[in-house]
Parts: sequence; structure tokens; C-alpha cells
Amino acid sequence: MSRLGIESQKKDNIKSYRLVSVLDKMIMKDLLKTIVAALSVIVVIIVSRKFIRVLAKAIEGNISNETVLNILGLNTIIAISAFLPAAVFMAVLMVLGRMYRDQEMAAVASAGGGVAVIYRAVFLLIIPLVVVAAVLSMTATPWAESKIETLIHEDQKAADIRGIAAGRFSEYSRGELVFYTENIDADKRMYNVFVHTRNNGKLGIVNAKYGRMKNLPGGMYLVLEQGERIQGVPGQLDFVIEKYEEYAVLIEKKSTALQLNRYAMPSDKLWASDKLLDIAEIQNRLSIPLAVVFLSFLAVPLAKLSPRGGVYGSLMVAFAIYFVYGNLKRVNYSWVVNQNIPSSVGYYWVYLVLLLIGIILLIRLYGIKGIFVKSRQRGEK
Repeated sequence: MSRLGIESQKKDNIKSYRLVSVLDKMIMKDLLKTIVAALSVIVVIIVSRKFIRVLAKAIEGNISNETVLNILGLNTIIAISAFLPAAVFMAVLMVLGRMYRDQEMAAVASAGGGVAVIYRAVFLLIIPLVVVAAVLSMTATPWAESKIETLIHEDQKAADIRGIAAGRFSEYSRGELVFYTENIDADKRMYNVFVHTRNNGKLGIVNAKYGRMKNLPGGMYLVLEQGERIQGVPGQLDFVIEKYEEYAVLIEKKSTALQLNRYAMPSDKLWASDKLLDIAEIQNRLSIPLAVVFLSFLAVPLAKLSPRGGVYGSLMVAFAIYFVYGNLKRVNYSWVVNQNIPSSVGYYWVYLVLLLIGIILLIRLYGIKGIFVKSRQRGEK
């Protein structure tokens, strides 16, 4: 054989073993568009519900308007991480189900493409998504949770100041404390302050020339300067009248120390911990990338299981399976925490079940010989 013939044969072999084929590109493109569309709809619904709760806090004055927008963006990150497996599962079912319905899979099969060809196209996109899911669940989500708690904590420190306006009476402690100030400057210093208190039947009236809010170890205090305090029981003559240079009134008891919950803890700290709650939480984070892999694996044979059902039939199947899977995750969390199952088993048995179901469906639909023979035929070509 001439050198030209050898070079031509090499080029043909390179083309036949191209890394990404036309079919791969078509399926990956459809999958990516469907994943983005499904995930966008789910995230908008979930974040909108959370936004209503955050907006209610902003209306009550517990958080500022700027913090509302920051929390909205951080909740979006959390929602994307939590519902990426569901979006991927739905997308694979919808795209492959449409291909079966439109006889595109029949064309692929007639060209010698088996289930391995479909898995190849699907997982060329799924593998990068698994990396994205791992980064989101292990790093981005706990960072977003800690950021939300920090923002709310910092805002609650100033919540009482935001609720105070010059020339308006403000109530605290269920009406047991009434506060009024004539003016507040840019440094949050108050002028001509009036405070009315009620404690164990005793009434108190406090006047001050100046005042300011201050976080102290016991909570939020109104620190008054250069004023007079009158306290006593109505109808009796034993009133106490005293002048002071500085006097503090407790506005609200609350802890000023920020304590992050388990959802906001960095993953490396959870890895190093031997507490069951921490083990369950780190396994819960690992379940996101694992779900992307195994739900995608299960979706391929499910798409062929009932092609006549169309897109909506596939979605109903997906909803039922994901509903069972989600409930197993919640139950499994309590099982790990309560030591009903070994922590080493943890969440992983759920994905072994998904893998087993997928293998059974593959054997039922294609047969053992059908799976490997078609793959070998493609390799020989």
C-alpha cells in the first residue's frame, strides 16, 4: 500500500473515532437547553416563595431593603444546587422521550447505534455537570448559607434603629416600653428623648437630652444622657425622682454573637467531625452530584419504557420516582442521625438501588447481548 493510501486510512480512522460526533452534539445541545429551561422554572418558583418571607421581614423592619436583594441572589445559588438533579433528570427524560416519539432513535438504531451511543452523548454533558454540582453543594451552598446568616445578623443589630423615626412613637416589648424622640442626626444620635416604661405594675417616665442605641452583652439598650427619671405606682405617693448623667434602658434581649448553623459550616470542618449530625450533613451535600449521575443513568432506559406516553408521561414517571427518592433522602437523614443504619452506609444505598433499577430496565429493554453487541458493532465500524 502506498504512503498516500496509508495516510488516507489514518484520516478515516481519526474521523470514525471523533471525540464528539454529530449525534453527541445534537443530544448535548437539546439536553443543555432543556436543563436550563427546567431549572429556571423550578428556581423561580422556589426563590419566589422564599422572597415573600424575606420581604415580610423587610416590611416589619427586621432587615433592610439592600439586604433583601442580596438574600434573593444567595437563595438562587442554594436553589440551583438543590434542584439541579431534578432538572437533569427531567431533561434527559424529555429529550430522549421526544427522540423516541419522533422516530429519531429508530434512525440511530438502524445506523448501528445502541444504548451505549445514547449514554455516551448524555454523559458527555453530565460529567461536567457533576463537577458543577459538586462545587455548588460542597462550597457555594454553605458559603451562601453563611452569608445569609451574617447579613440577617448584622441587619438585626440595626433593626431597632431603623424602626425609630423622629417625631413618631415606637413601641417595644409588647407595649411595655414606648419611645419618642424629636430628632435624629446622621450619626444616629437622638435629641430630646422620652421613654415610658411599665414593669411589675410600676410606671416609669424617662426624659433625656440625648440618646443612642447600643449593643451590650445583655441585648439592645437605649443609652440616655443628661435626663430625669420618675418611677412609681399610680395612686400612691412613693414615687422616685432622680437625675442622671447616663442611664440605659433595655430595648430587646438578644444574643449579639453570630452562630452559624450546620448548613452554613464549611465542608472541610464537616469532614473532620465525627458527630452524626455532621456526617449526615456532609453525606447530604455529596448526594447532589451523586444524584446527577445515577438519576441520569436511570432516565435513559425510562425514556424508552413508555415512548407512547409522550413528554407528559415521562414527566409523571419522573415526578413519581423523584418523589420517592426525595422522601428516602429525608428518612435516611434521620436514620443516620438516630443510628438506625451505620453511618458508613449512609445515603449510598439509595443510589445503589437507583443503579440496580437502571440495570434491570436496561436488560429488560435491550437484553444483555443487545447492549454489548451493538456497542461492539459500533466499535468495529
